[in-house]
Amino acid sequence: MSSLKLGVEVVGAHDLLAKDGQGSFCAFVELEFDGQRCRTTTKEKDLNPVWNESFYFNVSDPNKLSSLPLEAFVYNHNKANNAKTCLGKVRLTAPSFVNYSDAVVLHYPLEKRSIFSRAKGELGLKVFVTDDPSIKPSNPLPAMEPDVVPKSISKEKNGKRHTFFHLPNAKQPQQQQQKVTPAPPQQQMNYGVHEMKSGPQAFPGSSSQPFDYALKETSPFLGGGRIVGGRVIRGDRPTSTYDLVEQMRFLFVRVVKARDLPSKDATGSLNPYVEVKVGNYKGITKHYEKKQNPEWNQVFAFSRETVQSSVLEVVVKDKDLVKDDSVGFVRIDLHEVPTRVPPDSPLAPEWYRLEDKKGEKKKGELMLAVWYGTQADEAFPDAWHSDAIAPGDSTSVSPTYIRSKVYHSPRLWYVRVNVIEAQDLVPADKSRFPDAYVKVQIGNQILKTKPVQTRNMNPIWNEEFMFVAAEPFEDHLTFTVEDHAGPNKDETIGRTVIALNSIDRRADDRFVRTRWYNLEKSLSDAMDSDRAKKDKFHSRLHVCVCLDGGYHVLDESTQYSSDLRPTAKQLWKSSIGVLELGILNADGLQPMKTRDGKGTSDTYCVAKYGHKWVRTRTIVNSLNPKYNEQYTWEVYDTATVLTVGVFDNSQIGGSDNSRDNKIGKVRIRISTLETGRVYTHCYPLLVLHPSGVKKLGELHLAIRFSSTSMVNMMSQYSLPLLPKMHYKRPLSVIQQDILRHQAVNIVAARLGRAEPPLRREVVEYMSDANAHLWSMRRSKANFLRLTSVFSGLFSAGKWFGEVCTWKNPITTVLVHTLFAMLVCFPELILPTVFLYMFLIGVWNYRYRPRYPPHMNTSLSCADAVSPDELDEEFETFPASKSSDIVRMRYDRLRSVAGRIQTVVGDIATQGERLQALLSWRDPRATTIFVLLCLVAAIVLYVTPFQMIALLAGFYVMRHPRFRHKTPSAPINFFRRLPARTDSML
Repeated sequence: MSSLKLGVEVVGAHDLLAKDGQGSFCAFVELEFDGQRCRTTTKEKDLNPVWNESFYFNVSDPNKLSSLPLEAFVYNHNKANNAKTCLGKVRLTAPSFVNYSDAVVLHYPLEKRSIFSRAKGELGLKVFVTDDPSIKPSNPLPAMEPDVVPKSISKEKNGKRHTFFHLPNAKQPQQQQQKVTPAPPQQQMNYGVHEMKSGPQAFPGSSSQPFDYALKETSPFLGGGRIVGGRVIRGDRPTSTYDLVEQMRFLFVRVVKARDLPSKDATGSLNPYVEVKVGNYKGITKHYEKKQNPEWNQVFAFSRETVQSSVLEVVVKDKDLVKDDSVGFVRIDLHEVPTRVPPDSPLAPEWYRLEDKKGEKKKGELMLAVWYGTQADEAFPDAWHSDAIAPGDSTSVSPTYIRSKVYHSPRLWYVRVNVIEAQDLVPADKSRFPDAYVKVQIGNQILKTKPVQTRNMNPIWNEEFMFVAAEPFEDHLTFTVEDHAGPNKDETIGRTVIALNSIDRRADDRFVRTRWYNLEKSLSDAMDSDRAKKDKFHSRLHVCVCLDGGYHVLDESTQYSSDLRPTAKQLWKSSIGVLELGILNADGLQPMKTRDGKGTSDTYCVAKYGHKWVRTRTIVNSLNPKYNEQYTWEVYDTATVLTVGVFDNSQIGGSDNSRDNKIGKVRIRISTLETGRVYTHCYPLLVLHPSGVKKLGELHLAIRFSSTSMVNMMSQYSLPLLPKMHYKRPLSVIQQDILRHQAVNIVAARLGRAEPPLRREVVEYMSDANAHLWSMRRSKANFLRLTSVFSGLFSAGKWFGEVCTWKNPITTVLVHTLFAMLVCFPELILPTVFLYMFLIGVWNYRYRPRYPPHMNTSLSCADAVSPDELDEEFETFPASKSSDIVRMRYDRLRSVAGRIQTVVGDIATQGERLQALLSWRDPRATTIFVLLCLVAAIVLYVTPFQMIALLAGFYVMRHPRFRHKTPSAPINFFRRLPARTDSML
């Protein structure tokens, strides 16, 4: 049997004909060659489907290959009656069968299958011949017969329907791929390169991604009832304050204090601590040195689901170097423990007499409070949790790193500094005039003026700088006047220090008075005001400093801002709503560390909105942690974003210097949420690694946005996005990036000093601190987004071009009729346009998004990025790679930037040509244009406008037989106009 095979790669189709009445259809392709037939998977609701599936056919007789045609049929699958309709076919013969090295993807126009059928669109195929013996032909299945419907479809008519998605992946095992035989390694590599280059360009609007990366809606039972379709179906259970999370039952044990404890050693002293045990779980309080009446006041929370004992044991022990001695026991039957439901007052603690192991009373008493409660209990945040440790282990985890906390980021101010001049400078070298400049510093932020040389010792700079400061102010504003005496030789002339608390504050652009400050020789003298008053002579510095509260200090990426209010509180508007977030659980997390020979994770969640950061408790040793914690924020603007991140706590079982690993994050824009609806979805946790995009699990959230004033919320859409000062005295883009970087550093430093600390890597990841760095992948994604934005305009232009070329005579005649009607009745133009947009909006209402937006790997170009581009994106800044790699990337960047500058230059050229019409840069062209304007004015004066418009429109849409292949005279005239490119170096 011949080893020659015909390979066919079905890439995708474009601009197919809709057949289901909703603007799309379910498409699949059937291939027929030499008596063999294969079929692709079905792409639902897509007029531009992408398959990227490969098939191989046996060539029975290589001598007859020239007479064997390949036929590809595009079908629409009608689910209502399980029928299929042919939308066109492509027939290829021997000239299209080339070797693999010469094969390229070609888009063939679809032909009619019969004289009465219709066909529209293109089909992308890559056809080649190979004799590789390792390639096996694709096996045709009975389901591929034209009139046979899979039995599973008919069986599912009255039952639950399951949809299976085909995910082509080069790393997927062969037995898991459907009707796809992998190509040899070299061919697979070429396929990947070709798909990366041509796929997104051919179909820029396609944003499909694997089903595993998609958003999934759930219907959980929460505190308020079952959530179905965003609505709460209330059951028998009573509602609680925590109605967006599942109620979790805990056994709370509050160890308050002890009295009259007996001594246990020869010295008569006691080092007491308490051990609380429930089954295999135990918690330990801190111990006191030589104290017989200690007070602990610590709370322990044991998850009721994991409690497998009916007795609570509380043991008082004596801390010893060799072995801890038991002082006494308290045993409580868990069946007798009461249940507390907030807002009931806290349960009063009781004194319990200590007993020994035999149950006999001993000296000493212990005050305890034991009750059953939920996470709504006020003791929950500060409690020691049993799900934060492994069974039988009570010492490996510090409570500092596991408790849930709420953080408030510091209030940030912009500090505006205007260095005006100096007076009577005294340089160290009096034989020369100083080359003076001023260094301004707040904490780690340092800016310098330009050096100025003057002959009267009174230099003038008049330069303005902006800094970021956090309230309460800890750093001082320091001015240092220095003399640039030579290379690497700067001498200090004087210093002055200003406390930020003493600086004037303003909320608008009002005038701020300037001040003169004395310059001291040393920093200690500059900070000693009494010493400054004793000296009679001082050099002086003239500056203007103020705290600008009319700005919003950006401490996160601009497009993901969670707060847009100005710094000055008197400019704040009232809130327009309340945002409630329930962090339920995470599923299928990937192990971040190894413990006891098994992969595990110690995860916690961080949510950020506005000035409020929240952190859930850490769940130890769990790949499916349940948090069930609920938080609330006030909303001041709907054009803001809530960010939720999941992290692995590296301080547990590690060192304090270990970095917490990021598992993924979710962004939710408030304006995309319907008011009053509860959104319960599983969000994929996607992280881009140097090896590619990876899914590290799923995060289940419950979100509800409630409006307190619909009028205020709707009026927000007419107000500026940022405070007025951003428009009255705007900051440059470079200045905003520098200030944002400083703001993130300040927020990270302040939150890192909290207890427990919110670490710097967490703050930077949540704030997208590195979003401004160059990324080839992100640049591709933004370009594809730009082409997608203009795709509608391009489609309209293409449709109008088809009208002008009379491709469809019926449509062209209707357009002529509508055009003539609008010209004769111009008052109908604007009403027709607005009515058309109204109808489009009403029609699209039924297709409105029902899910919040989430991470899209296809839109981000993360599913088709090369390893080198990923390595470049994760490279440190400045670069640490070898010079050869940096040179290669620099050359590639120059190539990309060259294409960008060419496009920008072309756009600028068109604008300059428009300016050249009346600038007399080309006197002959301007003369022609001016005379044409005069003639046009006379003609338009004596001719009705409707007639001119009607003739012009019919001329543009004239029949092709009246057209010339060369451009028209107006276009030729415009292209001949001069631009300013002649003046470019």
